[in-house]
Amino acid sequence: MHLTIYSSKVLDKIIKGCLNNDPRAQKALYERFSPVMFAVCLRYVKDTAEAEDVLLRSFMKIFEHIGKYRSEGSFEGWIRRIVVNESLMYLRANKTLHMTVDVAQAATVCTVPVDHLEAEDLFEMVQQLPVGYRTVFNLYAIEGYAHAEIANMLHISEGTSKSQLSRAKQLLRTMIEQQENSFNQQKGL
Repeated sequence: MHLTIYSSKVLDKIIKGCLNNDPRAQKALYERFSPVMFAVCLRYVKDTAEAEDVLLRSFMKIFEHIGKYRSEGSFEGWIRRIVVNESLMYLRANKTLHMTVDVAQAATVCTVPVDHLEAEDLFEMVQQLPVGYRTVFNLYAIEGYAHAEIANMLHISEGTSKSQLSRAKQLLRTMIEQQENSFNQQKGL
């Protein structure tokens, strides 16, 4: 996977081309941002083929609404918001986004041992989380949304968002501890 870095002048030219429905500009934009945005899709939609569909729908929406980008903030951030929203819409449409509430659990703080943990391992663990937990974890820990924003995006309460995050952290902590124990047993520690 090759990621091309464009100067702001080149990116502006590509955006203008997309505004004029130039297929070459659309292709350049897709090639530049699709690898990163596909990774975003995969954080929410586990199935690769379904994540590819979400990515394509996202880019169709990006091309359709590119005129709404006002050069305020990063263009990549604007694209990312569309991709995240499309991923959430996919989860809602497929009724795989279920939330449970346990506000008492929401205050739990997790400390996680990560001595031997690789980024790939953590990604796989996050993918194993139930959809609701994974969605809130990604929105909060990866995308940087506040609980109020998450609650608004997912049509849930802030308490539910906090609870989902807490439960996600607890499950991740358990998975990480299991991996650490397995690693230590292999090393004879």
